[in-house]
Amino acid sequence: MARRARHNVEVIIGQLTSAGYRFHSSDDVQNPVTPTSRREPGRQRTPTGWPGVSGRWPLTLLSWVRLVGDVWLVGAHPQWAESASADPLVIEAEGSHYPGEPISGYFGNEHDVWRERAAQDPAEAGLFVLPLAPDRVFKEDVSGGPPYGLILPDGCADGLFAAETTMPFVSNLNHVFCHGGFPGQTLPHNQWHSTLGFQDAANLDDGDVWPVAYALKKWSPAVEKKVAELVKAAIS
Repeated sequence: MARRARHNVEVIIGQLTSAGYRFHSSDDVQNPVTPTSRREPGRQRTPTGWPGVSGRWPLTLLSWVRLVGDVWLVGAHPQWAESASADPLVIEAEGSHYPGEPISGYFGNEHDVWRERAAQDPAEAGLFVLPLAPDRVFKEDVSGGPPYGLILPDGCADGLFAAETTMPFVSNLNHVFCHGGFPGQTLPHNQWHSTLGFQDAANLDDGDVWPVAYALKKWSPAVEKKVAELVKAAIS
């Protein structure tokens, strides 16, 4: 998984760079950012110093840290001003973009805050999410919500990645790579009011080509009927 992901990241970065895309920080300053960073290739790395979660880490996370490293695709292009709103791929497991601030300290603080909340109200605190990426609106420098990340502890082969939706980490990566590293919509604000999309598990296959997302310009009884038919088919 991680070797294929590394290849995909390198291809995307190469194509973006050739097209004149500029990688930068998600703030008003927009300092230049190296889009990917890792230590010596092949060097074994483990999450030493990360928050204490009984040593149970998804194998996909460990593989990503060892072979891929940090990835940051936030940036801009003269002909694509809305790129930051397309939820560009970001995974920061090592904190390489913040050399003066060890990532273990950030993870540890987040884990301590979660433990305090869990002690007061376990239901409200929910499961601990290891923060690996800013959310979509933070990348766009508009606002900010809960960060994206992996739910821990989890000793399975593939962990659950909590973002705008929660799905296995590999499934999330497949979805991101299928959209060239930018899975979000960046259409003009007055073009579509919203969209209805489906994941690959939806039972909508029809030959070699079929739609997986639909524009919703307005709501009506006819639209409601069509949406109900699509959802029924998707879960059948």
